[in-house]
Formats: sequence, structure tokens, C-alpha cells
Amino acid sequence: MNDRFLRACRREPVDYTPVWFMRQAGRYMKVFREIRAKHSLLTVCKTPDLAAEVTLQPIKRFDFDAAIIFADILLPLEPMGLHLEFVKGEGPVIHNPIREDKDIEALRPVIAEESLGYVMEAIRHARSALQVPLIGFAGAPFTLASYMIEGGASRNYLYTKKMMYGAPLLWDLLMTKLCRVIADYLLAQVAAGAQAIQIFDSWIGALSPGDYRRYVFPHMRRLLLELKGCNVPLIHFGTGTATLLEMQKAAGGDVIGLDWRVELDDAWDRLGKDVAVQGNLDPLTLFAPIPEIEKRVDDILRRAACRPGHIFNLGHGILPGTPLSSVEAVIKRVHEKSAALLSSHEKDRLND
Repeated sequence: MNDRFLRACRREPVDYTPVWFMRQAGRYMKVFREIRAKHSLLTVCKTPDLAAEVTLQPIKRFDFDAAIIFADILLPLEPMGLHLEFVKGEGPVIHNPIREDKDIEALRPVIAEESLGYVMEAIRHARSALQVPLIGFAGAPFTLASYMIEGGASRNYLYTKKMMYGAPLLWDLLMTKLCRVIADYLLAQVAAGAQAIQIFDSWIGALSPGDYRRYVFPHMRRLLLELKGCNVPLIHFGTGTATLLEMQKAAGGDVIGLDWRVELDDAWDRLGKDVAVQGNLDPLTLFAPIPEIEKRVDDILRRAACRPGHIFNLGHGILPGTPLSSVEAVIKRVHEKSAALLSSHEKDRLND
């Protein structure tokens, strides 16, 4: 087992920086597109053999140091009673969005192993074939609540913020229900074999620090405290979080995921040395010439400065159309450059 990723999560020494990509199993790979030509996204997610196969595709093709189970953050919303559909050209659409107190009261409790058992089965299948750690994941309560209220993607989060500001008790009830579902779902993933878990707060950058403090922080804090007992590394990731990093850390997580809008060293200094960081190459960098890609990889590694606890990743998910040669170039550069830097750093330390 290549456990460098897990060691980095725990801020333990590694001989090179581990690397994996968010959405590394996806549309940039021809083998994935061939499966999607035959099956809908929800069918792939709900068929354990297919989900495990897709999870393994990038591991077979590239020298990644971790795998992430193929699923979607919105899967728990269906058993809660929402009608979810992935519409071509639009993405996820929820046909019965949550807008009133009766909608929240009608949300059903979820027994993860029953309603989402296909995810756990996919985890068991993938684990049996992997020689790198497997990451499980879920959406964060704010991001899921926003999807539920808006009915899909949003630019301004009008209905979400109307509920937050105009019906805060109702908002807290929704967040409390979501935290219960998310916690049970992630604990079931760990029981099935996930060796680390990541919480995706993809939309959290829509909030001001004050709104995060009032409407999100208490719920994230309770959720992450409950998950701490599962004894696997917890990765707390969000986008647009430059103004929220300190509160993210206070909410919890062994690893804080950084997007590309912050410099890694500045962000890590703000967070403190007692937490690992993950990130943070702009996904669009992978469309640049290889020398430019290598230069930007080197800059991130320089900023990490051989501190234990750096996991190399993109600042958000890999994009469709990304050249496979660019993926290979990043992984190779991260492994070779970080190995040289870490070896030199260790020699300097011994000579001091």
C-alpha cells in the first residue's frame, strides 16, 4: 500500500509529496466517456460495479497517490424526498425545491446503508482492487442546502439568503437535518472502507465572514466534531474561501483544502502549522504548455517549503477536455521535484 497520502494528512514525513485530483475520475478520460455514452450519471453512481470501475480508471492510467470514490454530492437528497435530475446542458436540477417550513418538515430521515447502500458497495469493490488509499466524500450542509433551496446552480443565491436572513430558525432546522444525514452517510462510508473523507463546500465562497459565522460555522463545527471520532483524516474543502480560512480551521478538519485564489504559503501561515493543507493549482493551468505547468507546480512546492502535511491537488475539479499529457506532467513533476526538495531539506537538517 502506498500510504503517502494518509501520512501527509497526518503531517507525518513522506519521501515525496502525494498528489490526487478532484474529479480525477471523469469526462477528461476517454474510458469514462465511453461508459457515460451507455449510462446516465445517476445509473453509474447507483451501479456499484460501474462506480468502482470509474473510480479505478485514473489509478490504472496515472500514478496518483489516492483514489476518490465515484459518486455525486447530491445523492443523499433523493432519499430525503427531493426529485433530482441531471439535465444535459444544465447540470443538476431539483424539481421540488425547498422554500417553506412544510417542505423542510416533510424531509425524510435517511438510513445511509439502506438508501445509499450502493455507494458503500462501490467503496467495498474499489478497496479490494486498490493499492492506494480510497477517499469517501459528501457535500457540506451549506452547499447541499443551497442546491435544495435554489433548485439547481445559482449565481446570487437569492432564495438561500432569503431563508437565512428572513427565517433563521427554519434555516437552522434545515442545516441540522442535513448535518445528521451527512454525518451518518460519511460514517457509513468509513465503515465500508473509506480511509479518508472530504467534505465539499463548493459554494461557501458566496458568504461574507459574518454570514459564515452565524449561519454555517456552528453546524460545520458540530458535524466535524462528530466525524472526528471515525479516526480517518477529514479534509475540509471550499472554494472562494480566502476570507474564511481561519473560521474553516476553527470549524474543524485535519486538512484544509485551498482553492487557487490564495497563495499556498500565505494561507498556510494564516491557518497555522498544526493543520495539513491540500492544493492548489488552478485547473485551467492544465491547458497551458508543459513548461508553464511545471513552473507553476514548482512554485506551489516552493511555497510548501517541505513542511509536513502538503497534499498536491487542484484548486477545484479537473475540467473536461484536459489533456492527459498535462495530467501526467503534473504528477511526474510533483513526485520528482518534491522528492529532490525533501531529500535536500533532510540533508540540511542533519547537517545543522
